[in-house]
Amino acid sequence: MIQEKPQNALAGLGVLLALLAALALDAATLPVFGWMALLPIPVILFLFAGFFAVNPNEGRVLQLFGRYVGTVKRQGLRWANPLYTKRRISLRVRNFETERSKVNDTDGNPVEMAAVVVWKVIDTAEASFEVDDCVHYVHVQSESAVRNLATQYPYDTDQEGQISLRGDTEEIAVQLKSEIQGRLHKAGVEVIEARITHLAYAPEIASAMLQRQQAGAIIAARSQIVEGAVSMVQMALENLSTRNVVELDEERKAAMVSNLLVVLCGDKGTQPVLNAGNLYP
Repeated sequence: MIQEKPQNALAGLGVLLALLAALALDAATLPVFGWMALLPIPVILFLFAGFFAVNPNEGRVLQLFGRYVGTVKRQGLRWANPLYTKRRISLRVRNFETERSKVNDTDGNPVEMAAVVVWKVIDTAEASFEVDDCVHYVHVQSESAVRNLATQYPYDTDQEGQISLRGDTEEIAVQLKSEIQGRLHKAGVEVIEARITHLAYAPEIASAMLQRQQAGAIIAARSQIVEGAVSMVQMALENLSTRNVVELDEERKAAMVSNLLVVLCGDKGTQPVLNAGNLYP
């Protein structure tokens, strides 16, 4: 594995002034030496090919006849051997969003997922020589990691302590980042952040799953309503008995409990019925 090594190229401004001075000196000696003074000019012009610029957050990978020499990261005008090839590598933070992928979760339900990945190159040598195309490699491996992650967790779950794609976004983001980083380590890339941006059931089962979620929500709401209603009925009976408001036998208590539960648990407002006769027939 080829790892990055720093290369200290010469400051370009000093070399530029030296070459310009050499040209001026050669021109000044032209009347003295004649055509002999023209001989250094091709060499001086050849040395001008060694200049290159390094922008902020950028590296230049230097090679000599296919051999890796080093990487220059110090910004500004620099000069190195004109025979070096100088490949530009961006060190800036980049991001992209994966395509929406259809994959089955751990329960076998087809879901659609997409993620955004924020990354940057930290080793220019590995990014240049370990993979053919660093950017394409990042895209392909990130999409593969998203697909693999989806198969490890359910879309949603009712089991306490089980991680789901929809309910545990932070844990899923950490796992996704680790999954992608493991695949991109050999390419000299650091994953800064990875997060799910789109998550939904596949269209063919979305309607059925929505009905299932609605049914679950209704059941949970009904359970809470019934529990609250029973507590209110119990409190009402205890208050009536404690304050000696009225004495009720078991049959009348049962009727009262039934009426209160109907009122408290009903979907619609109840219609009162007035008894014009006696309480007991």
